[in-house]
Amino acid sequence: MLGNNRTDSASRVIKASPETIYKAFLDREAVAIWRPPKGMQCYVFEFDPQQGGKFRMSFSYISQQHEVEGKTTPHEDIFHGVFKELIPNRLITEVVWFESDDPAYAEEMTITTTLEPVGEDTKVTFTCSNVPYGIKPEDHQKGINSTLDNLAAYAEPIAHISH
Repeated sequence: MLGNNRTDSASRVIKASPETIYKAFLDREAVAIWRPPKGMQCYVFEFDPQQGGKFRMSFSYISQQHEVEGKTTPHEDIFHGVFKELIPNRLITEVVWFESDDPAYAEEMTITTTLEPVGEDTKVTFTCSNVPYGIKPEDHQKGINSTLDNLAAYAEPIAHISH
């Protein structure tokens, strides 16, 4: 099945340096805290944060009552991927595959995160390309924005302490 070449993206200015945010992407415990969208929790099974390094994790719904069905099971998304490109404090490119029997989620998706300094803050942009057609645009947008909010909630207190 060919991908639909859809791209979803969102940006947010976070009151933290690019260095603080970049470190949050390479720290296994940090990723488990900020990466899952609201209402989900993350389990990290494999995590090798270097160019070409692999990762595997799951996002599980905390409640059995939720609007969007999971991709792997009704209550869980399991996915694996590779760190395709890491440019310290500037760019993280990940290639992700959902573990699902549903062909609607079978495509590989690329997630590119750019970190752009804005004074002492950082504009963080998530760009997801070749989004599997099983992911509804409105659900994905909500999830991306939730993850950006979580990243801000995680990184801003750290940035505040380090000043």
